[in-house]
Amino acid sequence: MAAKKLRRAKLSQELCERLSRYQITTCQDFLCLSLLELMKVTGQSYRNVQKLLRQVSLACAPKMQTAYEMKVRRSVNPSSAFLSTTLHSLDKVLHGGVPCGSLTEITSPPGCGKTQFCIMMSVLATLPVSMGGLDGAVVYIDTESAFSAERLVEIAGNRFPTYFDSEEKLFCMTRSIHLYRELTCDSVLKRIKSLEEEIISKKVKLIIIDSVASVVRKEFDTKLQGNLAERSNFLARGASLLKYLAEEFSIPVILTNQITTSLSNGLAIPADLVSPADDLFLSEGASGSGKKESGCVTAALGNTWSHSVNTRLILQYHDLPTRQILVAKSPVAPFSVFFYTIEKSGLVLQDGKDQSDLTWEGTNPALQTIQVRNTVLKNTLFDAALPSTTGATPGDLSNP
Repeated sequence: MAAKKLRRAKLSQELCERLSRYQITTCQDFLCLSLLELMKVTGQSYRNVQKLLRQVSLACAPKMQTAYEMKVRRSVNPSSAFLSTTLHSLDKVLHGGVPCGSLTEITSPPGCGKTQFCIMMSVLATLPVSMGGLDGAVVYIDTESAFSAERLVEIAGNRFPTYFDSEEKLFCMTRSIHLYRELTCDSVLKRIKSLEEEIISKKVKLIIIDSVASVVRKEFDTKLQGNLAERSNFLARGASLLKYLAEEFSIPVILTNQITTSLSNGLAIPADLVSPADDLFLSEGASGSGKKESGCVTAALGNTWSHSVNTRLILQYHDLPTRQILVAKSPVAPFSVFFYTIEKSGLVLQDGKDQSDLTWEGTNPALQTIQVRNTVLKNTLFDAALPSTTGATPGDLSNP
């Protein structure tokens, strides 16, 4: 709440402009100054400065509310509580979709559809409330240069052909998606800090960062002394600012994450110390010495980050055409799994697929294992090479 802009603390425009010349733009900047310093920068008397301090303090103080008030507010306006994914079984488990006012993380191996999901949610946020949307704009922070305007139009036209039945409607939708390419941690943090006024002026109803892990893992080598603490500090500040924006404006924030490999070979090697290039290699159980490693693929950025997000959805491979969505962490939903494919219209659930052979591994979302492509392909090839179908033996696979 201390990150709130002084303009929203109901100070006069003239005073806000005067304070901005001293780089005092937030409630926190104002409240960190002494009375003498405030008298100097505002040009006002001791008594008036005390009144300003009370006014700013009240503006940024967290407002107490009862559980009953929260329930009534959501029941009166259900559309303000969730953004529907239009994946009906998933929405049902999540009590409506991606929750407003909190952080939702999407993590997966490469190629499972994280960016596809984000682009699809961007389209949905611009839809009218009557269609399950939020009737607003989207801020999309792209750190991997993965966003595709062509794919945005393709998903919109194929998912809602009746609504997007003209070039004009597609044009209006694309103008509501505000894309920023930020390639460093500092630029991402500066962008987040500048979003408050943009949310108000552009009527932003959804914030997406794709991805957090990309910039963090490029800049912080946790093998170097001090880098782990510095990285944790960056993630904590970013999460705190995003939670403030989500709660203050009651909007959903979607973040994407990458994967890492957590080893358990008798050595105490934190998952964060495994480089991204080693993730898939180590997940196959091989080490540089040729010995088998015992480990599993999990979400990146560590256990502390997993506590910063309110909801975690894991996308993973199942077989060649089909993937899975796992609800690994949610304050309202049990651990659940759904099958999906990626089509021209975005993600499409396969509701009729049999789930009787699924095994649930772990209850800690930070340690939930993730299925990667290499293992899926290996299992598929192994099944295809069974004697009943090809006459080959499993041992033949080692000599292609």
